[in-house]
Amino acid sequence: MSLVGSYVALVKPLTVALPIFALAFLRFAIAALVLLPWTRRGTGEPPVSGSEARALFLQSFFGNFLFSVCMLWGVSLTSATAAGIVLGSLPVVVALLSWLLLAEVCSRRLLLAAASAALCIGLLQTASGRPGAASVSLLGTLLVLGAVVCEALYVVIGKRMVATREPLRISAWINLWGLALSAPFGVWQLLHLDWSALSPSIWPLLIFYAVVSSFVATWLWMSGLQRVSASYAGVFTIALPVSATAIGIGILGESAGWRHAVALLLAALAIWLATRPAGPPRPGFDQAR
Repeated sequence: MSLVGSYVALVKPLTVALPIFALAFLRFAIAALVLLPWTRRGTGEPPVSGSEARALFLQSFFGNFLFSVCMLWGVSLTSATAAGIVLGSLPVVVALLSWLLLAEVCSRRLLLAAASAALCIGLLQTASGRPGAASVSLLGTLLVLGAVVCEALYVVIGKRMVATREPLRISAWINLWGLALSAPFGVWQLLHLDWSALSPSIWPLLIFYAVVSSFVATWLWMSGLQRVSASYAGVFTIALPVSATAIGIGILGESAGWRHAVALLLAALAIWLATRPAGPPRPGFDQAR
């Protein structure tokens, strides 16, 4: 999540130079070359079942394709502040979907951590709001909420997949689905692109974006999901806006205020609540309980 936040902050020039679907297609195409060794099924590895194939498609469709469409469209219709507040619900939505779809137990401490993470993200995005922002649109807010649900589904589906497949194998297959989903519009936009107008500095940035987003960050996330519950992992989505804000302040020279300081304290509180070891049972409690 920290890596995702860093490349979100650093690849702004790519969104200016390239159309959205063309950028997505190039990202998946470059990553497909990097992930090629993990694309083919290994010796002795069971073939992909029908349920696994559906899960891989849904994870890529929600987490790669539909998330981007909902987010970009939603932010264009509503204010950045309103969108940020809606995004703050991501840890809570992950916890709820983990409870509904995976039957995971959500402890009170984990719910408090998710609530603290939600406040952190909302406060960071509120701090990023500027006077004169676009008016709040109900459709825009609903689209951003749809993006939150898409990202939460990506986390929950990924938890099911890591039970049977290696993280790098999942990363490679998800990326191929992303390439296929973005190809129709992406290729069309590339055919109409003025390549001579692109700066040479775009290409190293594009390679960084592709490798980190589709390979490194996905692999780390899936590896983590092998060891922790989806609702527990959802708390750490706070690292995305925190790292993006840190890059903005430290590298891009954006101003910081008291909201940023409070948001970072909330982030620390969420991580502490989620990761501190459970204490011994209190006297009088049934040990089996």
